[in-house]
Amino acid sequence: MSATAGQADGVRSPADRFGLEPDMVVMEMGYDDDVDQDLRDALTERVGDLVDEDTDEVVDAVLLWYRDGDGDLFELLTDALNPLADGGVVWLLTPKAGRTGHVEPSDVSESAPAAGLQQTSTLNAGKDWTGARLVSPRNAKRK
Repeated sequence: MSATAGQADGVRSPADRFGLEPDMVVMEMGYDDDVDQDLRDALTERVGDLVDEDTDEVVDAVLLWYRDGDGDLFELLTDALNPLADGGVVWLLTPKAGRTGHVEPSDVSESAPAAGLQQTSTLNAGKDWTGARLVSPRNAKRK
């Protein structure tokens, strides 16, 4: 079924919630066996293959899967900014409360501004994951 047919039936793809469009370059960081494969499939169906963190390309968005214990969040967010285009967005995906690897919201609210990012919204990113939309403050009003 095409995205258009699904939308006509009132069914929205998870990719719609992320604001990703066909042919956007999207970098993925923190991939592991526990990621939400249905979400990844929907996103790759929309934008094509995700590039990894070793890319030399300028990217429109970054999907950062992050769990408690994955390292310093500030450093990972800083790394995510390096290839990000002006107006780009970082989607920080963290396990929901009660799930293994849950990240306290206070960790995000401390690390994001220190890395030069502002949280503009959150969304349900799957059964076990929450997504936080992070942008540079100058791009915060863009949705």
